[in-house]
Amino acid sequence: MFDFNANLVRLSVFIGVFIFCAIIEAVFPKKKRTQTRAKRWFSNIGIIVIDSIVVRLIGQLSAVAVAFYAAGQGWGLLNWLNLPAWFEIILAVALLDLAIYAQHVASHKIPLLWKMHRVHHADRDIDVTTGTRFHPLEIILSMLYKCLIILLLGPSVFAVFLFEVILNASAMFNHSNLRLTTWFDKILRKLIVTPDMHRIHHSVIPRETDSNYGFFLSIWDKLFKTYNEQPEKGHDGMLIGLNEYQNEKPSNLLWCLKLPFVK
Repeated sequence: MFDFNANLVRLSVFIGVFIFCAIIEAVFPKKKRTQTRAKRWFSNIGIIVIDSIVVRLIGQLSAVAVAFYAAGQGWGLLNWLNLPAWFEIILAVALLDLAIYAQHVASHKIPLLWKMHRVHHADRDIDVTTGTRFHPLEIILSMLYKCLIILLLGPSVFAVFLFEVILNASAMFNHSNLRLTTWFDKILRKLIVTPDMHRIHHSVIPRETDSNYGFFLSIWDKLFKTYNEQPEKGHDGMLIGLNEYQNEKPSNLLWCLKLPFVK
């Protein structure tokens, strides 16, 4: 019953956040697009569909399923500590978010991981669909990594489920091409990663790409000195994507799937 409800809730939140961000970024866009939505969205949504099929094929190898297993076996740090339920959930979500931050940094620093992650960064515009544009191989490795972290950490099943929902929703939100007022953005980024904050990470300038790695909580970039407040050329002037692929290729679905294997 929990598995069914969890999947239904996750799908509902995903669709709801996707539609909300797509509408609001169309009404209040931050940055002018270099390509039409139709051209990019065919590839980006195609990747989402393929990733969804891959996730279904690997079946029980999911974060929630592994959390069930860890709880049953009594594995993981949080299973050994007698913490209040509310505090355990908050701590688990924060630590899982830290793990994703570390994974993201590794995806840029380790050449083999970067080969896959550059599919995400090759997108020449950044909007809600970019937040789900990850190569299927990266999705598989990410799932394996999260499962390992869950076995070591031992968070509750609900905490893992909640984090998965938050991670998906925040990835779509902070990749959206949404224009927020300066004062509201400053307030939000004291706690969470905002679109203006994460957009800098997609700049073609290396020192900007090497910053703002967070997906949900903004504290990790500030704590580990990878925080960049504003882009050098401003949001309107910054170039998105990868220098070597400022062409039509990143909007081609087959090209995206083949990119990790291209030297």
